[in-house]
Amino acid sequence: MKRKRLGVLALSGLALLGVAGLAIGPAAASEDTAAGAAASGARHDGPVIVGHRGAPGYRPEHTLASYELAWRMGVDYVDVDLVPTKDGQLVARHEPEIGGTTDVAAHPEFASRKTTKVIDGTKMTGWFTEDFTLAELKTLYAKERIPQNRPNNQLYDGRYRIATYQEVLDLTRRLGHELHRTLGTYPEVKHSTYFSSIGNPTEPKLVSILNRNGLNRPNAPVIIQSFEVTNLQELHKQVRVPLLQLTEAKGAPADFVAKGDKRTYADLVTPAGLREIAKYAKYLGPEKGQIIPRDAQDNLGKPTTLIADAHRAGLEVQPYTFRNENPFLPANLRSSASPSAFGNVFAEEAAFLKAGVDGFFADQPDTALESVRDFTGR
Repeated sequence: MKRKRLGVLALSGLALLGVAGLAIGPAAASEDTAAGAAASGARHDGPVIVGHRGAPGYRPEHTLASYELAWRMGVDYVDVDLVPTKDGQLVARHEPEIGGTTDVAAHPEFASRKTTKVIDGTKMTGWFTEDFTLAELKTLYAKERIPQNRPNNQLYDGRYRIATYQEVLDLTRRLGHELHRTLGTYPEVKHSTYFSSIGNPTEPKLVSILNRNGLNRPNAPVIIQSFEVTNLQELHKQVRVPLLQLTEAKGAPADFVAKGDKRTYADLVTPAGLREIAKYAKYLGPEKGQIIPRDAQDNLGKPTTLIADAHRAGLEVQPYTFRNENPFLPANLRSSASPSAFGNVFAEEAAFLKAGVDGFFADQPDTALESVRDFTGR
């Protein structure tokens, strides 16, 4: 009961931090996240918690402030989605379309850049990183992507610039020195087939950055991830860091679709498919419903055999994504109908830890770390 009360206090403290805010601009991270560190802060053992896009439950995703907050909360790794710019730089954005995550729509000088594209079979309308130079993107500010679920994060709209992957790596070293521990990243190659098709592939740029930073080596704090397969198989020949194969509950890898390969994600997570993945990857990152599906009432059902099958193939399993807000939780763990209120995420995370996951991606790293401490008894 004591541990449960401490978890509630940590949640309450971070909620207050999200409302209050403590600083402005690039310097904000070092001040406002110092308070966040008090909510948790200690390095964790046991299953690995990856700060999904940093700590987007409390700061706009994929900003240096979001990453720093996650590290100060106690995670060793953050997830960094990578997309290229027109002039060949890699920036941290969930998607190449940035209308929903920046203030680009408020810039009249970029109005003519709005366009419609088809990426991996999905039509998207907006502004795309590949149509901007890095200098142009640096004139924009990030904003909250899902304000209906995270209204407090809107306080930070217009405070943080788009970050390059190099800036994220620089932050790992600077903050790691301060915190006296090694900090790392899970760079995700987004839409590999699409960017290759337009002559702006991500993978060579990523390998180059790793080489320049001395990170293309065994035991470097880097794990490369992708929802596609062919690019990971090629990267396996070029890099010495581990790879993570992401999968979804439905659909198929975009590279398979482009080549006419009829295999789906469901095929990848069969015992035979997992053995194939283990030839080039060390980790499997499944959508969490592939591990514990929900029943007809939208409650957690019974675990599948995926974890056991993956472990037999020699893969570690790190599912995505755990979020505290009600709409993202199983029906019986929601606290109310409020889309921004937190539900009982501890119960959901406990179920997956009990099922045997080796870690997971979380939008609120502090509560995820609390779940791990509960599970390990530390």
